[in-house]
Amino acid sequence: MIFRRPDKMKKLFALFIILSLTTVGRANHLKGGWIQYSYLGPGAAANTSKYQITVRQYLDCGSSSGQRDASVPLGIFDGATNQLIRTVIITRSGTDNPNKTDYSPCLSSKPPVCYIIDIYTTTIDLPANTAGYTLTVQRCCRIQNIVNIGGNSNDYGLSYTTKIPGTINGVDYSNNKSPVFAQKDTVIVCFNAPFTFDFSATDADGDSLSYIFCDGLTGGFNNRNNPNDPLAAQPNPPSSPPYSPIPYSSGFSGSSPLGTSVTIDPITGIISGIAPSTTGDYVLSVCAIEFRNGVLIGSTKKEIHITVANCTISAASLKPSYVTCNGTTLTFQNESTSSNINSYLWDFGVPSITTDTSTSATPTYDYLKSGKDSGTYTVKLKVATINGCLDSTTSQVKVYPGFVPGFTVTGTCFLNNYLFSDTSKTKYGAISSRLWDFGDLTSNADTAHAKDSAWKYPAAATVQVKLIVANNVGCIDTVTRSLTIVDKPTLNLPFRDTLICSNDTLALRVNISNGSVLWTPSIGPNSSRILNKNTNSPLVFPRDTTKYYVAVNDNGCANTDSVTVNVLQFISVKAGTDTGICRTDTLRLNPVSYALSYVWRASTGIAVQNTKYPLVQPLVTTRYYVVANLGKCQARDSVLVKVAPYPSSAAGADVTICYGSRVQLTGTITGTVFSWSPTSSLINENTLTPIAGPTKTTAYVLSVTDTVGCPKPKTDTIIVTVIPPIQAFAGRDTSAVPNEPVQLNASGGTSYLWTPASYLNDPTLANPVALFDSNSPDSIMYTVKVSDGACSASDDVSVRIYKTGPDILVPSAFTPNGDGKNDVIRPILIGITKLNYFSIYNRWGQLLFSTTEINKGWDGNFSGIAQPSGAYVYQTQGVDFRGKAILRKGTVVLVR
Repeated sequence: MIFRRPDKMKKLFALFIILSLTTVGRANHLKGGWIQYSYLGPGAAANTSKYQITVRQYLDCGSSSGQRDASVPLGIFDGATNQLIRTVIITRSGTDNPNKTDYSPCLSSKPPVCYIIDIYTTTIDLPANTAGYTLTVQRCCRIQNIVNIGGNSNDYGLSYTTKIPGTINGVDYSNNKSPVFAQKDTVIVCFNAPFTFDFSATDADGDSLSYIFCDGLTGGFNNRNNPNDPLAAQPNPPSSPPYSPIPYSSGFSGSSPLGTSVTIDPITGIISGIAPSTTGDYVLSVCAIEFRNGVLIGSTKKEIHITVANCTISAASLKPSYVTCNGTTLTFQNESTSSNINSYLWDFGVPSITTDTSTSATPTYDYLKSGKDSGTYTVKLKVATINGCLDSTTSQVKVYPGFVPGFTVTGTCFLNNYLFSDTSKTKYGAISSRLWDFGDLTSNADTAHAKDSAWKYPAAATVQVKLIVANNVGCIDTVTRSLTIVDKPTLNLPFRDTLICSNDTLALRVNISNGSVLWTPSIGPNSSRILNKNTNSPLVFPRDTTKYYVAVNDNGCANTDSVTVNVLQFISVKAGTDTGICRTDTLRLNPVSYALSYVWRASTGIAVQNTKYPLVQPLVTTRYYVVANLGKCQARDSVLVKVAPYPSSAAGADVTICYGSRVQLTGTITGTVFSWSPTSSLINENTLTPIAGPTKTTAYVLSVTDTVGCPKPKTDTIIVTVIPPIQAFAGRDTSAVPNEPVQLNASGGTSYLWTPASYLNDPTLANPVALFDSNSPDSIMYTVKVSDGACSASDDVSVRIYKTGPDILVPSAFTPNGDGKNDVIRPILIGITKLNYFSIYNRWGQLLFSTTEINKGWDGNFSGIAQPSGAYVYQTQGVDFRGKAILRKGTVVLVR
């Protein structure tokens, strides 16, 4: 079937599916197949289930009756152990013979689409099995010369397989019906052209399905020594799972059976993309993965062979985009391979001109004709054929000349870094990205993105260095340069800086792999004070500091390094400044000296490590003595470490206060210096009894030190918990009429007290009832004190008493300017217990606002748009405390 009308063809393509079946002999007509099962209910015996099994086997239409199987052996295997349970012989029960007869008039040729589907159906009872069952049918052999199989495809058979689920996570899923693939196989695909192929399935249980490409599987084999061997061509029983995938040829795999340009939609099962450029048969296998309530319960695989045919369809096809970065001229052509197009119309997309068109099949256009030397345009192509097929497409064109990529490289031997610098230039935009490939075949990490980069090669080699550079207007280019990496000898020094005494001799060392060695002292009085300078281990005895250079030469590639020998006429040692520590603490001694060895002893007789920086833990005041040695030079010194006990600190018990209150802290210490922190909410923070007034719960830390001998602090913490401020709310201002009760509503605490208590039934309630008489004032202001434990706050509410009876009053004007005053127009309800509606209309009768909520009003906006100044009509209706409806209407003026 063709998926587009002839007058709307965009990307036409065809999928030519030819299915064939091998026989016991060597006809090799087999083209695919799949297995379907359906749970029918309990079996005849206890703890069994009845299933209907259907096997579909695809064959070439040219298959003779002798090349078609009268029956197939179905292997049933344990789902966990893969052990064979039983073999069932299923006889052929029917045949489908799809044959494509409708072809698009825009198709250049009409490849035949005809195949046979032999159907084998049976009913079986299976015992309950928590691991489920694997069902398999195997057959040999595939057709010859399948494009995406490596080697002789005729040597490989097929395995049709599916699995009946058992118990998963404690749930029995054996009462399942497998997905059923739609038989939409008469689709045609033309080589190197876009196509769409529906490989979807349906599930009778309503399970969700997901689709993936999966491996084609091997099955029976071609017994070349006995071509008529029935057990090789049609194994009975089939071999146990798992089954090996077929060997895919280069560029193809089970997950990319038609190459990387073809994908499958995991939700719809639609296969789409650009067909391969090589015509012929391809193995295509799709797994419909079945989920129930998010649990994976099974996978049904359908495997077929498809043929990519030598055909084309009239279509306009362009590259996704065109970019020129080194000029303003571009050449275009229709990317479609169709041969029956007889007219072209190009529009190169230059605004405001009509001369940027062409009817050539491969036109060239200079965008300088637009009057600009750069810009982004949209090119359009329309094509037509002699039989009336029409198609069109567009693509983006970017013209940004002046983009010149390049780079420089500097370096010596492979042991040193080679430095690479990007010298690319762009006239338009800026360099936005770059990717270096340093050509090191021994590493996958020889890439970089920085403008200036370096790479160290592991050995001498000739490499291809590549730089891909792009700018932010769409230009991208690649520069490749051959680079020869030369060798360099290995040179390792055990040390490069050392000390000796003036009357000592030192043996230098160098490790090399190959080449000759030459040691050279720096020019001076010690230039001759060296022995064996052409060896790896010369002896030196300088009188003062001297640098010794070592050079290695290996076949013309040199390497050098140096060692500095510092000469001391004598040495000194400073054991350190007398100090103090806290008892049980440790201290690392830190002498200052150029000596190379040290001997320590303690006045208490405790052993000390003979290293330069020993770690000590004196429990009493101790003096430490050190003898420093450098060859024949020696020096002595000592350091006193005073030991004192730790101080103590007590900040007091935790306390709770109300927001805005204060509390006095009481600290006690043993020590000489103390401090509180934080101090921002303390008064008299330099005393042990400061006043704390935090606005939120705060931890106050009392730190104490003893500067006499123990420099470390001791701390204690008191937490002052602040009860958050009470959010007292007396309710919104309201109105009342005489002899009609009004209920007040306060919130924010656990206890309440209203003042004055006049007209209230109980001033200690959160929601007292007020009842006014004809002698009551026109208004009264109530104050409620809201408490929570020892903390409290107050709020006011105003009650206005109308002595005229229930009514609805609406102000005559409002000013919604956001100043917080008169920004909303709302009805004033007097003795009204229910608001039926309050609606606002403009002068054309359009409803702008409506509400039934008391105290809600209009802010002058409609659909987020501020309405203009002017008069607006209102209508409102409510029900008073006697159940009588009150209706009011009029106008209100909006002032901006």
